Amino acid sequence: MFAEQAAAPRAAASRRPRLSEAARRVVWRLVYRLYERRLAREVAAGPLPHHVGIILDGNRRHARLAGLSDPGEIYRLGAAKLDEILAWSAELGIPMITLWVFSPANLGRPEAEVGGILGAVEAKMRALVADPHIRSRGVRLAAIGRRDILPPALLAAIDAAEDATSGNDGMTVTLAIGYGGREEIADAVRALLAECAGAGMDCAAAAAAVSPEAIRRHLYLGGMPDPDLIIRTSGEIRLSGFMLWQSVHSELHFCDATWPAFRRIDYLRAIRAFQRRDRRFGR
Repeated sequence: MFAEQAAAPRAAASRRPRLSEAARRVVWRLVYRLYERRLAREVAAGPLPHHVGIILDGNRRHARLAGLSDPGEIYRLGAAKLDEILAWSAELGIPMITLWVFSPANLGRPEAEVGGILGAVEAKMRALVADPHIRSRGVRLAAIGRRDILPPALLAAIDAAEDATSGNDGMTVTLAIGYGGREEIADAVRALLAECAGAGMDCAAAAAAVSPEAIRRHLYLGGMPDPDLIIRTSGEIRLSGFMLWQSVHSELHFCDATWPAFRRIDYLRAIRAFQRRDRRFGR
């Protein structure tokens, strides 16, 4: 008898209609949206970073998971994610974003891959200039890095984007292309010494002129505020040379999602983590 009573709830449960896979996906999407909205409200109510730097990592890993092999297609996916980052940042009122797209070390990759990256960046720069959201949001586009390693067509696209948006003051989006942190510091010191030489200083006087403030003036964008938050996608836990000088007091957040799969909820979580940090700036 007891066995029959115990079996009754199990039998009733087995007769309940089970959700189909499609229905489960609908329920999951609803739960996800509700959580995302709550998280967005929580983040919007807290202190927001003024400058967010993002290391775009995981394009190749994402391609392997998605079965993609065409380098152009792979990096176009990554370039398309920029539109979402702009929209999310504008919604929150974050005025400055710096995205690390390509480093001098990346030149060691296969030629087709390098071409895919630089071609996708060139196409994206040209598309952004024509995008009405760039004008409506007041986005100013800028680029930092060693221009001498970039192809002429990309340089022309960068110049056109910078010229077309130079009067905008709502948000600054900087693409770090051909950028390396060590290269930036070396270039800054070189420029400082050239300035000293131009002023007729001898070696001793030039050495005395070297200071953190003087070097900072000669960084690629010397007036750029340091990033408050740096995000790296794809689960790697290192900066790899991104903004070495400027990141001394940055809060760091490492996200497992690959760059093309980076979601609004991942961005919001990174900012929430920033808001929960006690920033003492060495004090």
